[in-house]
Amino acid sequence: MVELATPEEAARKRATREALGATLVELAAEGLPVVAVDADLAGSTTTQRFADGGRDGKNRLFNCGIAEQNMIGVAAGLSLAGYTAFTGSFAVFGTGRVYDQIRNTVAYSNLNVKITPTHAGVSVGPDGGSHQMLEDLALMQGLPNMKVLVPADYNAAAAAIRAAATTPGPLYIRLGRAPLPGIYAPGAALEVGRSYVLAAGSDVTIVACGVEVECALGAAEALAREGISAEVIDAFSLKPFDEATLLASVAKTGCVVCCEEHSLSGGLCAKVAQTLSQLAPTPCEFVAVRERFGKSGSFEELMAYFGLDAPAVVEAVKKVIARKCIW
Repeated sequence: MVELATPEEAARKRATREALGATLVELAAEGLPVVAVDADLAGSTTTQRFADGGRDGKNRLFNCGIAEQNMIGVAAGLSLAGYTAFTGSFAVFGTGRVYDQIRNTVAYSNLNVKITPTHAGVSVGPDGGSHQMLEDLALMQGLPNMKVLVPADYNAAAAAIRAAATTPGPLYIRLGRAPLPGIYAPGAALEVGRSYVLAAGSDVTIVACGVEVECALGAAEALAREGISAEVIDAFSLKPFDEATLLASVAKTGCVVCCEEHSLSGGLCAKVAQTLSQLAPTPCEFVAVRERFGKSGSFEELMAYFGLDAPAVVEAVKKVIARKCIW
């Protein structure tokens, strides 16, 4: 089993984006041929640490300016020269504005480029709907050759970046701005293609990814006080998806709530529904953003506004358990 954070580690809140620059510096010092390519947002994405020389004293940051499509082209060229290229920018630009380049240059040619923009989801906060990317998982998951990881905390993000550096081919990592409590212990080795059971339960399965994992764990604690036993799964790897872990849990609980800080269409909820409809038809409820763009506000305000917080998960659990009783 993967090691989880101690209470002291859990109390230390850090954004998943903070892991990008720090982990790349470590990988470079270990001798891996990693480089970063950014589009004039290196301070926010934390790839700026590569421009400062890192531990090996080399400038490994290529700043393309406000030219996101060019950023992907430069990353593709560097990959063909033998480097493992990690791209920066914000998710709304780093997946949306550059989709054609990712599709036709990176994924089509199966290049060793890692798409790692930050500021995904409503956790961007005050920047508002124009900058709150809620469709990125759908875009990336639909591409042949592309793998997709959604880390739930800083240490999971560091593990995702490490896994990406040694996994051939295109890979997307969803990184965010909001500081999140620790879930995994430092150095936790999470794997591409795996989900992780964080809490065992028998009445309902809660599958979550990214910032929603904290909400799922909070909901499980609240439900336990009401006598409802919830099993919580962190769907760290969206593609490839760990069907076996989901199916083993559903065989015990008989119902599922799926949670993601993303559009209901094309992300984790769609993957869970597709898996269960084919392999184990099961009552499901979904906690996600439904046919909406984002909105300006604080992280906490927006999570409540869009029905993504722990109370929303609790409500969905009670609905699905009621459906299970008449299934």
